[in-house]
Amino acid sequence: MTTLPPCPNCSSAFTYEDGPLLICPECAHEWSPAQAAADDAPQIRDANGNVLADGDTVTVIKDLKIKGSSQVLKVGTRVKNIRLVGGDHDIDCKIDGFGAMKLKSEFVRKA
Repeated sequence: MTTLPPCPNCSSAFTYEDGPLLICPECAHEWSPAQAAADDAPQIRDANGNVLADGDTVTVIKDLKIKGSSQVLKVGTRVKNIRLVGGDHDIDCKIDGFGAMKLKSEFVRKA
């Protein structure tokens, strides 16, 4: 017997299949299993709430001090071809003149 995921609306465990949809009998919420799988994937958002993806170009929105250096990453610096990773600093990138860095998504906006 396969176990069905709980309702994303009310977290009820009493879900059932009806054709291609999953249905919750307690709150009458209907959803597709593909939608449930897509909702489980974590999304990384920029300072404005836009969803970021690998390969995007972002702009720094705040002067950032670089640890171990006296240099500062200035506001408006464009960072091309970002790579999203998990953890505290969720963006890996290479910045011209600075090299490889990790940035927090809360200090960038999508360009």
